Amino acid sequence: MTPIPDHLKKDLDILFVGYNPSIRSGETGHHFANPNNRFWTILHRAGLTPRKYSPIEDQDLLSLGYGLTNIVARPTKTAAEITREEYLEGKEILKTKIQSFHPKIVCFVGKGVYEEFSGKKKMDWGLQPDSVVAGVQEFVCPSSSGLVRMKIDEVVAIYRDLKRVLDEFR
Repeated sequence: MTPIPDHLKKDLDILFVGYNPSIRSGETGHHFANPNNRFWTILHRAGLTPRKYSPIEDQDLLSLGYGLTNIVARPTKTAAEITREEYLEGKEILKTKIQSFHPKIVCFVGKGVYEEFSGKKKMDWGLQPDSVVAGVQEFVCPSSSGLVRMKIDEVVAIYRDLKRVLDEFR
């Protein structure tokens, strides 16, 4: 299964970074394509998108100033299948992408994604005090996976805070 394409351009408002594509995303070629993933619903309910987009419209987020990538490109059934080596390689590739495209905010969709990227083991949800990449704000949100046990309203509230931070930048 081939990795799915990133959706990137210079000076994005937000770059969303997931763990890696699901098997369904690998099959369809679109981000957050698993029907159990709540990403598209969360973005809409948090006020980040004017309507609920579908995975086949993932490239359309670029027109809103949002991009999509993953810390690891290989599709898997669960993030637990990602190897240490893949995370180490992915961290460096991701750092280069962030430096090259220089988004205002990098939103890590899952604490584990940020842990692997930053090397930090304890963090709160939201804006992080010390960015790994200078000049870029780093924001940690819960994973949108249907496996996450948080209630969707709690997750949406954290993404609403992301919108608030973005609005302050604008």
